[in-house]
Amino acid sequence: MIKFAFIFGTLFPQPQPATPAAKPTPVLVQKRVAAAPTAAEILSGVQKFYASITHVNAKFRQEVVNATFGRSEKSDGTLWIQKPGKMRWDYYGKKKPVAVEKHFISNGASLYVVDRPNKQVIKKDLQKNLLPTAVTFLYGKGDLAADFTPELDKSSTFGAKTDHVLKLTPKAPSAQYKHLYLVVDPATFKVKESIIIDSANNKNHFKFYELNTKATVKDEWFEFNEKSPMVKNYRIVDGDAPQKTPAQTPPPAKAVP
Repeated sequence: MIKFAFIFGTLFPQPQPATPAAKPTPVLVQKRVAAAPTAAEILSGVQKFYASITHVNAKFRQEVVNATFGRSEKSDGTLWIQKPGKMRWDYYGKKKPVAVEKHFISNGASLYVVDRPNKQVIKKDLQKNLLPTAVTFLYGKGDLAADFTPELDKSSTFGAKTDHVLKLTPKAPSAQYKHLYLVVDPATFKVKESIIIDSANNKNHFKFYELNTKATVKDEWFEFNEKSPMVKNYRIVDGDAPQKTPAQTPPPAKAVP
């Protein structure tokens, strides 16, 4: 009977006096905090973003600072980029009404620098003058990770507190770049600012506004017609031609005593 009582008592337990419900033991829930991305991951995100788009339109402000003389010059303009390898930078003049005074136009094969006030056009062959990776990544060419060593910049010199700021150091010695800084939107990996520090510590700082990857872009915006009536009186300069050196003046003849 004891045996059966034990079995049935287990299957059909006898009612017990009611006891106060026990309070659940609080469970400590640890929130997982996502690890901050590394410099290499941010750089990869930037490269992937610009590789994924077909064209870009943005406004920009450029500030060039001469470290030797402490002079600073600011310019404003509009930028268009279209794959493969096409760019157009229009710079506005300082006078009102505001008008475009200078164009940098590239169709991927040639680069034209159009200086309206001086009525001059400089043409360069991009097969002979490759654009740096710091520019070409904007239209999906070039590999920033291959040319630069990235690290996170914690100095708060550039960008907002919420931005990712990359400090890129060229892997090969370069007079053009001592460091390249990129201020990156953490949500989209768009570049909001790019800052070039050259070997003489001069600074070329671009800030990009109203970046639009959906705006209409026309192919003719990236072409320059040297025979256009607009540039009829302009001087076309071959930027790849050897520079002429001024003729040396012979030293004065020595006086005969």
